[in-house]
Amino acid sequence: MSIKANAVVAIHYAVKDEEGAQLDSSEGKEPLTYLHGANNIIPGLEKALEGKAEGDQVEVTVAPEEGYGEHREELVEAVPREAFGDVDQLEPGMRFQAQTDKGPVSVVVTDVQEDTVTVDGNHPLAGKSLNFSVKVDSVRDATEEEISHGHVHGPEGQEH
Repeated sequence: MSIKANAVVAIHYAVKDEEGAQLDSSEGKEPLTYLHGANNIIPGLEKALEGKAEGDQVEVTVAPEEGYGEHREELVEAVPREAFGDVDQLEPGMRFQAQTDKGPVSVVVTDVQEDTVTVDGNHPLAGKSLNFSVKVDSVRDATEEEISHGHVHGPEGQEH
C-alpha cells in the first residue's frame, strides 16, 4: 500500500540540523505513527513521503517554509519584568505560556535585563532547514473514526 491521504503511517526517522547535529530520532523507540494528510507532521516531510510504501527509505531536506516556518522578528518582544509576576529567577532558555489575543503562545526567554525580559514566540526550529532520514515501517488505511478525529488511535481505540 502506498502512502496517501487518510493512511496511517509508521516511520522510523532521524533529523539533523544544517550543521549535521542530530536533533531527534526514533532509534530504540517505537516508530512515529501519524495520519497522512491531516497536518500531523511538517508539510515538507509529508510531501516527501507521499506515494512511498512499507520498507522505502527517504532522505529529504525540508526548507523552513515547509518545516517550522521562517524566523519572524515580530514574534520577538521585550516585555516588562513585572509581566512574570512572582517568578523570582528568570534565565534565558526558560519557557512560558503567554496569553495573547490569538490564544496561548509558547515563548522562550532569550534575554533578561533589570526592567525587561525578551521573549521569542518562534518555534525553536523556525528558520532552519532540516535533514530527515526516514524508513517507512508500515502503512494501513485509517479507520473512519481516525479520519473524523484527524489523528491515529492506538490499538485499544481512542487514546485521548
